[in-house]
Amino acid sequence: MKIATKRLLPALGLACLLPLGLLAGCSATEVTRVGADEEIALSDRWNATDSRLVAEEMITDMLSFPWASEFEMDHSRKPTVIIQSITNKSHEHIAIDTFINDIKRSVIRSGKADFVASGDERLDIREERREQELNSRDPVAQGQEKAADFVMTGTINSIVDQVDKKRVTFYQVDLKLVDMTSNIEVWNGQKKIQKVQDKASFGL
Repeated sequence: MKIATKRLLPALGLACLLPLGLLAGCSATEVTRVGADEEIALSDRWNATDSRLVAEEMITDMLSFPWASEFEMDHSRKPTVIIQSITNKSHEHIAIDTFINDIKRSVIRSGKADFVASGDERLDIREERREQELNSRDPVAQGQEKAADFVMTGTINSIVDQVDKKRVTFYQVDLKLVDMTSNIEVWNGQKKIQKVQDKASFGL
């Protein structure tokens, strides 16, 4: 009985310590709410702050060119823009839809141009109109869509250079705006971002 008791006590002690260890591990997790515009750079990867700042700076540059004011003088209305494509050619996954929405918000906020819905969005809107014609007492008239006056295209590229424990990631965003009637390129913008990260291992 004495031998059994000696063996049982360490086992009971270990059993008591395990729940305490689990509780300590759970209590170590802490979540802090921060503003959506506040940058939290956990790595050198493209993030939401990059998307927003690049969109704002490039659209500010785009609207400083004379194409918008000249169009409004000639047509007595604001120009309409459509984004044809922005291609991610970088080494990592980038949420292009988020970047496109940041661009749209910057343009619309300026009040100097309007956006036309993209191809997929137009199909959804047309389907909704058809539903309204069948079911609504006051349907929206068909055939009144505005065509785009200017089309935007672009790319996001990246270069990664690493030596020992230091890594430099370079991003380059190129956007251009083309007049749909004349095919003239009325604006060509470029934004570069360079990030440096020091770490023992990166895990690309």
